[in-house]
Amino acid sequence: MESMPDITAPAPAPTGARGEANPLLARIEASIGELRKSERAVAEFVLAQPNEVLSISIAELAYRVGVSQPTVARFVNALGYSGFKEFKLRLAQSLASGVPYVHSDVGPEDPLEEVAPKVINRTIGALMNVRNHLDAGRLERAVALIMQAGRVEFYGVGNSGIVAADAQHKFFRFGFSAVAYSDPHTQGMAATLLKPGDVVVAISASGRTPEVIRACELAREAGAEVVAITASGSPLARTASVVLAADVPEDPDVYAPMTSRIAHLAIIDVLSVSVALAGGEELVKRLERTKQTLRDKRIRGFGS
Repeated sequence: MESMPDITAPAPAPTGARGEANPLLARIEASIGELRKSERAVAEFVLAQPNEVLSISIAELAYRVGVSQPTVARFVNALGYSGFKEFKLRLAQSLASGVPYVHSDVGPEDPLEEVAPKVINRTIGALMNVRNHLDAGRLERAVALIMQAGRVEFYGVGNSGIVAADAQHKFFRFGFSAVAYSDPHTQGMAATLLKPGDVVVAISASGRTPEVIRACELAREAGAEVVAITASGSPLARTASVVLAADVPEDPDVYAPMTSRIAHLAIIDVLSVSVALAGGEELVKRLERTKQTLRDKRIRGFGS
């Protein structure tokens, strides 16, 4: 492989659903379903009493949760930190810089007049954190890779497949050889046919979909680069050349909207606009030609 994954430091995460919004707490909340039962107990303690965690040792935390110190160590390692000391440092930074935004999810007892504000507030919270924590250096590197690419492929499954299709629609208008694949078998076959200089943009909320991860591994083996829009520290993130992190907690409740999809669409928009700016006048001319084609297909006489 030509380059190492760009995950030297865990990226901040979006708003959590407990109290004042906070990047790291939201990241813990997003990953809680992937943890072992004992590690989940540590996570729940941290979510409930984050400020308390800053003032106690790993031994004290283990005692108060009722688990072993190795369990606490596994918990912080699962989040991508080297040890408890680094975790506390990141937690302190996160508590100091969290976005002051509070939201709650829709429940079965909620009246209809509360549904719209709750759904939209959750989406706003996710977008605010994407805005505040998207890494400019990683975005610049992703843009550079795409600008030099002979071919750009977008991979996603399920809801992420819809985002991949939206991305393909944006980028092919720029004149790129761009295609989106949502079928895992097709992704794997396509990845093996890529060449050095090609780019895969892989989209996954959890970053744990085995087929997408394998397709990205095949792409890297073929010499292509991988830009991942996914949860930081996930297996997909570790496979990628560049990670544009979107750590959006998804409530498993049936009433919760897929806010990660909105966050991923926003990142695709940021990426496409950044590529358009990097493309300069020539790319602007291409866009104008495609827009003219669309205008020619509209019904005339209705102000459009």
